[in-house]
Amino acid sequence: MNPLKIIIVDDEKRIRNSLVNVLKLHYPNVNIVAEADDVTSAITAVKKHSPDVVLLDIKMPDGTGFDMLKQLMPLTFKIIFITAFDQYAIQAFKFSAIDYLLKPVIPEDLVNALQRVVQQLDIENSNTKLDVFMSNMSDLTRDKKKIVLNSHDKMHIVSLNEVIRCEADRNYTQFFLFNKKSVLVSRPLKDYDDMLSEFGFFRCHHSHLINLEFVDRLEKKEGGILVMKDGSEVLVASRKYTELIAALHKF
Repeated sequence: MNPLKIIIVDDEKRIRNSLVNVLKLHYPNVNIVAEADDVTSAITAVKKHSPDVVLLDIKMPDGTGFDMLKQLMPLTFKIIFITAFDQYAIQAFKFSAIDYLLKPVIPEDLVNALQRVVQQLDIENSNTKLDVFMSNMSDLTRDKKKIVLNSHDKMHIVSLNEVIRCEADRNYTQFFLFNKKSVLVSRPLKDYDDMLSEFGFFRCHHSHLINLEFVDRLEKKEGGILVMKDGSEVLVASRKYTELIAALHKF
């Protein structure tokens, strides 16, 4: 396989040097074709070198990584964001299924991210994910929020207000949608519990995460059963019963 052509974009020379050293030591099958320290030089480098991957910082002296990407759309390369902790941006990364690494970068995490890039060199998906990311960054309200769900053969863009419930299936999660479709995703339910809990979703059972908006009624038999508006029934764990009642009253 030909080496991956990589451009590193970060305004700190120290960070760029660190990434170069990590790549040389832990992922030698790369060709670092350029480095850039701001939006202007990054755009010039991308147009000149046509990289496979750009390692991209968010904040730079003359703008942001997003400013750079907007000027280069549609993208012809994959992106791995390298960023300091920013809860708002990280939430949007997770919902959009975009790769990001936190500074200081752990070598193993960078290698894993590059391996995912090699397996998924689908530029069309990158553009779609970036569109979702930009939308989520501009408006994180529940009604307009979207999530990227990757099944084994497709990428689904789903609004949160379409999701009725999620159900654990070993290390997979089944999403049940308002249009009576379902999507099986190869990520555990815990990931989505962490992601969706502040947007009106409630983990009522170790195997079930429900959208409170779609609860039709709570039946008190057998310790508690939620009947959803699509007619499906969901068990309520006894330890979650009181917390669920409180959540339903608040919603």
